[in-house]
Amino acid sequence: MCIITFSYQEHPRYKLIIAANRDEFYNRPTKEAHYWEDEPTILAGRDLEAMGTWLGMTRDGRIAALTNYREPLNETEDTISRGEIVKSFLTSREHAFDYLQKLRHNKMNYNGFNVLVGTPDELYYYGNRQEDIVQMEPGTHSISNHLLNTPWPKVNKAKKMLQQYVMAHEQIDVDVLFSQLMNDEIADDELLPNTGVGHKLEQQLSPVFIKTDVYGTRSSTVILVSHENNVTFIERTFNNGSFKRENSFSFKIKSR
Repeated sequence: MCIITFSYQEHPRYKLIIAANRDEFYNRPTKEAHYWEDEPTILAGRDLEAMGTWLGMTRDGRIAALTNYREPLNETEDTISRGEIVKSFLTSREHAFDYLQKLRHNKMNYNGFNVLVGTPDELYYYGNRQEDIVQMEPGTHSISNHLLNTPWPKVNKAKKMLQQYVMAHEQIDVDVLFSQLMNDEIADDELLPNTGVGHKLEQQLSPVFIKTDVYGTRSSTVILVSHENNVTFIERTFNNGSFKRENSFSFKIKSR
C-alpha cells in the first residue's frame, strides 16, 4: 500500500475514517478483500505470493495498515515480507504498543516500512527508518512511502482533500472519498522527492492514484468506523488502472 490517509477522532459521526491506496506490480498475484479461510476473523485482501496483507481489520476491532519505505538502493532480498507485519498483528492478542516494541527490536529483519496498528480508539504508528513509536493524536494524517506526514505533494494533497471534506460534512459519501483516491495529478518537478528511482519514475509515482505500464494502484479502500462501533469496509479493485469490481462489508465490532 502506498498511501494511507485517515481522519482520527475528529468527526461527529465517525471516530475513524480511512482512505487508502495499495500500489503494486500488476503481475503480483492478489486476492481481493475477504474473510480469510484460515483466519476467519480477519477481513483483508491478501498477497498470494507471501500470504500477508497491506491493510486489514478483525471483527473485534484490531486494525493494521502498512506502506513500504521507498529506498531502492537499500532493499535486500534476504528479509521477511513486510505484509507479515500486518498479518501477525491482526492474529495476535498483544496490545498495539507492546507489539510495536517487539517489532522495533526486530526491525532489521524487514526492508523499510511504515505501519499503523491498534483499534479505532487507540492507534499507533511506527516506521523502521526512525526510532519512535507514536501514539496518534486526533486529526487528519497520511503515510506514503516515507515517514508519517512527510510533506510529499501526494501526502499534502490527500490530507487536504480528506480533511476539508470530513470537516464540512456530517454524512460521509464514500464515493467522494473514492474520487479523492482516484486523483492522478502529477506533482510539479520542483516538489518531487528524490528517493533514488530517477526523475521520470518520481513523476509517475507522485499522484495519489498511480498508473504505469507495469505498476500502479491495484486497489482503493475506504473504512468508516462510527462512534457506535459500526464498520463499513469497501474495497474497489483495478486492472491496469481500470475499475474492476467493488467488495463491500459491514459489521459491528465485537467486544473481546
